[in-house]
Formats: sequence, structure tokens, C-alpha cells
Amino acid sequence: MYTSRSLKQKLSTAPVWAVSTFAAICSFGVYCCMYAFRKPFTAASYADEHFLHIDYKVWLVTAQVIGYMLSKFYGIRFISSMRGDKKANTIVLLISLAWVSLFFFAITPAPWNIIFLFLNGFPLGMVWGLVFSYLEGRRATEYMGAVLSVSFIFSSGIVKTVGKYIMISWHISEWWMPFYAGSLFFLPMLLFTWLLNHMPAPTPEDVAARSERKPMTKEERRSFVQTYLPGLFIIIATYVLLTVLRDFRDNFANELWNELGYGNQPEIFAATEVPISVLVLVCMSFLIMVKSNIRAFMINHYIIMFGYLLGLAATLLFCNHAINGAMWILLVGAGLYLSYVPFNCLYFERMIASYRIKGNVGFVMYLADSFGYLGSVAVLFIKQFMGLRLSWTNFFIDAVIVICLLGVAGTIVAMLYFKRKYYSSQSLMGTSYA
Repeated sequence: MYTSRSLKQKLSTAPVWAVSTFAAICSFGVYCCMYAFRKPFTAASYADEHFLHIDYKVWLVTAQVIGYMLSKFYGIRFISSMRGDKKANTIVLLISLAWVSLFFFAITPAPWNIIFLFLNGFPLGMVWGLVFSYLEGRRATEYMGAVLSVSFIFSSGIVKTVGKYIMISWHISEWWMPFYAGSLFFLPMLLFTWLLNHMPAPTPEDVAARSERKPMTKEERRSFVQTYLPGLFIIIATYVLLTVLRDFRDNFANELWNELGYGNQPEIFAATEVPISVLVLVCMSFLIMVKSNIRAFMINHYIIMFGYLLGLAATLLFCNHAINGAMWILLVGAGLYLSYVPFNCLYFERMIASYRIKGNVGFVMYLADSFGYLGSVAVLFIKQFMGLRLSWTNFFIDAVIVICLLGVAGTIVAMLYFKRKYYSSQSLMGTSYA
């Protein structure tokens, strides 16, 4: 993708705060636009269509999540070895392929159009890693990563509101609505991607503070996993459960709102997600003030545990009629995203910096994401394809209680493992806790 040399030169000499703000806005814009090609279809019900006696929307969500999951497995190698000069063009290509898939979804009759939701999900699963690769390994990565991370909270509500509005006000069918929604965001996506591609490389000060980031070979990826296998296994296991919960709330928000009595309020999606975005952004941005990588890494564990406890407390209050459905969805969402967002950049960013691992966040993040979405697919099958007949709301209540309890326990174990690993590595090197 063409890059303006003058703009890139100006950014290379600009203050850190200016470069960080520029990158945060551009990455936020790219990922918000990407969500317009992924999530608007979930604002529709497809209630008049069934396939093999299963709700058609379940087939569509499952197909897209399977594509997204396979993309994460493919991205373990693809993202971790991607060269910088190809990233912007690859982002545009991947999103364009997803948009074309939505066109064929609209013109292909059911049930054959299910395949195009699968083809829509596969390219989109690699966009996050490419966008975050512009931000990692910098002193202000927490701030930029927090802004990028709230984009999928903020944009999820916004694009569903846009999708619902297109159907209600423009009288566009639920089959064409996803394509129309994507078309509104295509040109902004091109602009933000072009701007993001002007980001200069990390400075020597950034490298000294956070460690060098570079493409990883197969041998380096294997060595990384072998070195930290017990801790990675535990934290990824909890992340799988968290992804299941977060993805279920996101994909079936329309069904949850319908059961709770808010089905005719398209603005409800944005009304709950925007406050969550602000809360998460504020909480995660404060980590930029923690200079010690290991301390920030440990603090991430406490933030994750707090998110689980908030979701659990909100659910217990709702079950005891102490809060209404809207407040329950908002508080559970806040808790889930406080736990989920660190994994999408900040947790692994500080982990790599703490242990001075020569690699990149993309590898370990996609390793976690691939199994996370595998779990999400498994739950969809258990809920719908294996005859588990619970309402969406009751299923979500049970899942929140179980997963939050397991999540807290797993996070404590992982924190103790990584702290001990750090102490042992520092004692071998003859250095102190910092």
C-alpha cells in the first residue's frame, strides 16, 4: 500500500504521545470498520428459516465462528512470520474478501449461503494480529492496545445498531443487510489502513523497555511453548472458557435482548457497549504508568480476576431480582471485557517484555485465540445441535456462574506459576525483581 514519505518522516520525529495517539486512532478505526463486515448479521433473527430443524441463525453463527477459529490456527504461523511491508495490503485484501463473501451470502439461497459466512469469517480472523503488530513492543503499547481493544466492544454495539437500523428504516432484507452495512465502512477502512501504515518502527528506547519484536521461526515458536508450557496451558484453558462466554454474549445479544423484553430497541446494543468501552479503556490505559514489566504482568492477572468476579456478582444479583436485565447485561459485559481485553494485547505484551522473549505477541495471542474459538464452536454444538433445550438467558446465566468460578481459580494458578518462573530466571541471571 502506498505510503506518504513526508508523513512517515514527521511521525518518526514526533513526540511519543503524538505518535501513540495517531496509532491508537488509526488502529481503532481499522478494527471498528472490520467489525462492520463481521457482526451486523447477528442483529437479525432469521426466524423464518430453519435447516435440519435447527435455527438458521445458529447455523450462520457456527459457520462464521468455525471460519474464524480456523483462521486463528492458520494465523499462529501466518501472523507470527508476517513481514512489515506486506501488512497493510494484506489487511485490505482480507477485509475485501470478507465483503465479497457477504455479497454471495445475499444472492445465494438458503441453506447454501451458509458456506459464505464460513468464507467471511476465515479472512477476518487474521486482521487483529496484523493491526496489533503496528503497536506492540513500544513504551505506550498499553495505551494504544487499550484503545484498539475497546474497538471490538464499541464497534460490536455500533454495527449491530447500524444493521438493525438498515432493516427497520431502509427496509433492507436481513439477507442483504450485512453487505449494505459493510459497504458503509469500506472507504473509511481504506483510509485508516493507509494512515496506520505510516507508523514508524519502534525506537531504540522502545526496544530497551519492551524487548525486540521480530518474525518467529518454527524452532523459536516451539522453544517458546516448551519453556512456558504449564503456565500457557493453564491461562489458555481459562481464556478458552472466557472466549466462549464473551462470544456467546456477542453473537446472541439479539436473542438475549428479545427474551429480556428489549427486542424493539435497536439502540440498546450501542447503549450498553459504549459505557463498557469507556470503562475498559480507562482501566487498561492506567497500566502505561507501570514501568516494571513484571509488575504490570502481575497486575493483569488481578484485573482479569476482578472482571470474572464482577460478572459473577452481577449474575447473582440478577437471579435474585436485585437488578434488571439491562443492568445485568451491561455489568456482565463489563466484567467479561475486563477479563478478555488483557489477553488481546496487554497480557502477552508484558509477558514477552518481562522474560525478554525475542518474538512477537501475534504468535502467543493467536495460539490462545485458536483454542478459544474452538471452545466457542463446541459450546454452540452442545447448546443447539445436541438437544440442550435451555432458553438463551438461562443458558447464559449458568455459563457465567461456572466459567467465572473456574476463571478465577485458573488465573490464580497461572499467576503463581509465572511469578515463580520469573523469580527463578532472575536468580539464575543474578538480577533482582523489578
